[in-house]
Amino acid sequence: MHRTHSLTILPCFTLLLTLTACTHTDPSPDDTKPTAPSSGSSEEKNDSGLSLTEAIGKLKVARESRTEYEREKFKLWVDDDHDGCDTRKEVLLAEAVKKPRQGEDCKLTGGTWRSYYDDKTIADAGKLDIDHVVPLAEAWDSGASKWTAERRKAYANDLDAERSLVAVSLGSNRSKGDQDPAEWLPPPKDALCTYATDWVTTKLRWNLNADRAETKALHQVAKGCKEATVTFTPAP
Repeated sequence: MHRTHSLTILPCFTLLLTLTACTHTDPSPDDTKPTAPSSGSSEEKNDSGLSLTEAIGKLKVARESRTEYEREKFKLWVDDDHDGCDTRKEVLLAEAVKKPRQGEDCKLTGGTWRSYYDDKTIADAGKLDIDHVVPLAEAWDSGASKWTAERRKAYANDLDAERSLVAVSLGSNRSKGDQDPAEWLPPPKDALCTYATDWVTTKLRWNLNADRAETKALHQVAKGCKEATVTFTPAP
């Protein structure tokens, strides 16, 4: 599916994120790292929205395991709609502040982007990573190890979610690595509510677990995000 949403980062205390469908990655040259309905059913859409604190409370708390994780078990950057633009380029097109020129084979030139992890404006697509907000390794630890290869591919290329894949600077994504919010948060204070909301929404959309240190850190962030709202559709 071709993602057409534009990226808008709202201030910490006025954040309202609405996701109509629904990824932190390991560091790599091109991709180095926005859930469950209020009733608990994985088949219902959360239409009314949850406060960030309520949404964190919906996460299933469980221990995580990285046994047998390999990045290659998540197939990256596919072109499911066969329009010539793979997932990486779809995100770059969707999140550009100034749209790049699109040439043959979806070659992108020009354009500017805002990396909200470090509040930098970047005018070279080659200096951007497409980050899975919840990294592939973290997803594996939290439940994806039990998925089929096809479902892991769907997670790694989730264009139906507006905020699970984000374009960010190489440096900020390498700094984040595969860490969860107990280990890494974006330095800019006005990015915290956005990041926590994106993280929780992605975990709920894909029915992924969270460990105790992770939920504790998320609850701490949520204290400063009274108006942040999570609305999501569980992944197919």
